[in-house]
Amino acid sequence: QEQLVESGGGLVQAGDSLRLSCVASGRIFSDYAMGWFRQAPGKKREYVAAISKTGGSLKYVNSVKGRFTIYRDITKNTVYLQMDSVKPEDTADYYCAAGVSAAATDMDRWDYWGQGTQVTVSS
Repeated sequence: QEQLVESGGGLVQAGDSLRLSCVASGRIFSDYAMGWFRQAPGKKREYVAAISKTGGSLKYVNSVKGRFTIYRDITKNTVYLQMDSVKPEDTADYYCAAGVSAAATDMDRWDYWGQGTQVTVSS
């Protein structure tokens, strides 16, 4: 069964760092781009970052550029989201996803989803 499992969320203070992890089944990791989305209370789920299935292309939403880094470890079938200099507005549930294109910002174009991990940033 294909699945994505996130971990690493928690409560941090503004300016701190946090790393989210997403372990994917082998077929997903090798055949799909991997991405992170987030959803704050009362808001739509938004694209945060993604990495192509080859690892050669990285994409970020403007609000996290220079603060977040997406990368992967192919030996562990894991994609990470390193979150530095976090801000209260980064507070959200973060979801790992797998899809055809790392550049696809519409969540409807992503095929597999994890259960989410909560990130809360206090000011």
